[in-house]
Amino acid sequence: MDNIVPAIGQAYENVFTVILIILAVCFLLCLIRAVIGPRVADRIMAVNMMGTMVIVAISILAVMMQEGYLVDVALIYAMISFLAVIVISKVYMGVYFEKQKKEEKKHGNS
Repeated sequence: MDNIVPAIGQAYENVFTVILIILAVCFLLCLIRAVIGPRVADRIMAVNMMGTMVIVAISILAVMMQEGYLVDVALIYAMISFLAVIVISKVYMGVYFEKQKKEEKKHGNS
């Protein structure tokens, strides 16, 4: 019976390692989308997705390392990531509306 528990622990560790590798690949793909992305909305979405994947990775590491403080770090990172996406979206909307006003003035005077 004692051999079963370490085997299950090793299986969980292997699963978590595979998940972290998959997250790393997805993170790189999102980084490429954030750099290339044809529109600003694509870039904002990619940054938001990267933030979410970092939170998941921190949470998985918290379980693997059995460190409770990493869950607090993940929660704080989630709040900061949420605020960053809101600020980026707000700035983009301001730039978009300024550009739209300039175009209206340009077409109105012609």
